[in-house]
Amino acid sequence: MASASTKYNSHSLENESIQRTSRDGLNRDLGETVPRLPGETLITDKEVIYICPFNGPIKGRVYITNYRLYLRSLEMDSALILDVPLGVISRIEKMGGATSRGENSYGLDITCKDMRNLRFALKQEGHSRRDMFETLTRYAFPLAHSLPLFAFLNEEKFNVDGWTVYNPVEEYRRQGLPNHNWRLTFINKCYELCDTYPALLMVPYRTSDEDLRRVAAFRSRNRIPVLSWIHPENKTAIVRCSQPLVGMSGKRNKDDEKYLDAIRETNKQNSKLTIYDARPSVNAVANKATGGGYESDDAYHNAELSFLDIHNIHVMRESLKKVKDIVYPNVEESHWLSSLESTHWLEHIKLVLTGAIQVADKVSSGKSSVLVHCSDGWDRTAQLTSLAMLMLDSFYRSIEGFEILVQKEWISFGHKFASRIGHGDKNHADADRSPIFLQFIDCVWQMSKQFPTAFEFNERFLITILDHLYSCRFGTFLFNCESARERQKVPERTVSLWSMINNNKEKFKNPFYTKEINRVLYPVASMRHLELWVNYYIRWNPRIKQQQPNPVEQRYMELLALRDDYIKQLEELQLANSAKLSDPPTSPSQMMSHVQTHF
Repeated sequence: MASASTKYNSHSLENESIQRTSRDGLNRDLGETVPRLPGETLITDKEVIYICPFNGPIKGRVYITNYRLYLRSLEMDSALILDVPLGVISRIEKMGGATSRGENSYGLDITCKDMRNLRFALKQEGHSRRDMFETLTRYAFPLAHSLPLFAFLNEEKFNVDGWTVYNPVEEYRRQGLPNHNWRLTFINKCYELCDTYPALLMVPYRTSDEDLRRVAAFRSRNRIPVLSWIHPENKTAIVRCSQPLVGMSGKRNKDDEKYLDAIRETNKQNSKLTIYDARPSVNAVANKATGGGYESDDAYHNAELSFLDIHNIHVMRESLKKVKDIVYPNVEESHWLSSLESTHWLEHIKLVLTGAIQVADKVSSGKSSVLVHCSDGWDRTAQLTSLAMLMLDSFYRSIEGFEILVQKEWISFGHKFASRIGHGDKNHADADRSPIFLQFIDCVWQMSKQFPTAFEFNERFLITILDHLYSCRFGTFLFNCESARERQKVPERTVSLWSMINNNKEKFKNPFYTKEINRVLYPVASMRHLELWVNYYIRWNPRIKQQQPNPVEQRYMELLALRDDYIKQLEELQLANSAKLSDPPTSPSQMMSHVQTHF
């Protein structure tokens, strides 16, 4: 059935490593046909025809567990394996009806969140399609069936605890905070001031908790301006929040105006506070109709407002859909550039990076502290603050530093992961779905291409994060905010993605990393310097040559392995030698032998 010898192996990078090593917690007996994690149970298996878009129909057996769909080819000339976490599935549709007569026209069509679709043909008799459809629907969308997400069943154990990576007090202390201008407030300890903010907030020293309550009443979702990062030398700050509730009548709030002045005055050298509104100006004006808006010049005298023209979640969702259309299953090489341009994806990447560069430059120059917001302050705001911090602070370019950045600016500050990704939820057409975090990781990848020695982590690290953004294997990206995670006891009941990564860090390290302190990175955000991330977006297509590791990088890795081998041999020789030296030599020749070996 399959053409030629099929070696198409549809794993994610991280899944490939799972199959090769038990260090990732995999439990695999020799007699087993499907790899299983601790806590993973087999639900059913069925013989199917996989309609491979690259090699035609392939007969195989599909195994469905409470975590993954696993297909193994039954054909002698095919080594195909599909390993798909159920969390990746966005939609399951029945293909064909009882009267379908065409070959392989009756079965299931599965749409995934990671840029691929899967089609399986099944026999019409014996309810085989109905059974597989019901099993997949039940375990791919557990929330719709009152079942737990797999992260709550996962029993993997690692030597390191990823939940301890981020401690807000320690991270503020690393930045030299609190100080005489900024204080830590516990006003949100029980999430009463703002239920989508973290419990601990850094605010201007001279503002009282009562002031904060009054400011919260004038900010969308009560998301008041709070500090994200402070420059170690010039003390200018990056502050984040949501839009002011100005409305059509142009309401003002003296407490909010006074509060922004207090932020500006935390640095005596600054006469102005720069406000970057991530939205296009026309959208910000339109938001007035729904009670939102922006800071006007007449109300905020000591502030300068700039719009960054980054589009909303709906525009980004449609743009990614267009990318999927041109990369899967087939790439039309003859119209590739015009097709890519028509998606506007790289244009959006450019605008996000350009906005972050402006934030970083303003803070690095010491000209002014910066306030960043969009509408609610949990999508474009998180992109801008985290990318600017990555450009400004080399600590965030290390593996653990980047984990802290994601935990802080995205997870604890309430990016709505559950709504944007739809973990365990069957409503694939939900208007809240959007690839905002994927876009951020894409921007990080663009930076790593332009500064190949600046980041401790490699491409595999970024792809692994994206794979587990969807997989529901770890608790890291579950739920919309810190208060929801606390209610569900996520750190106690689930494993952190950082546990798995930090347990095997070598796999995620960039061999060219050169640690530099206080170097600011300014990527070039022109379209000429941006490219589609082929190893992520087109990785499922075996006909597109993957961007192979640089031969210099491969040689460097070989030399590192050789060095480690020599060090090990040397240590063994020294151990053997110290054992010999403990016995007194009996002849001059023996004595000479000892001296030479030791030397």
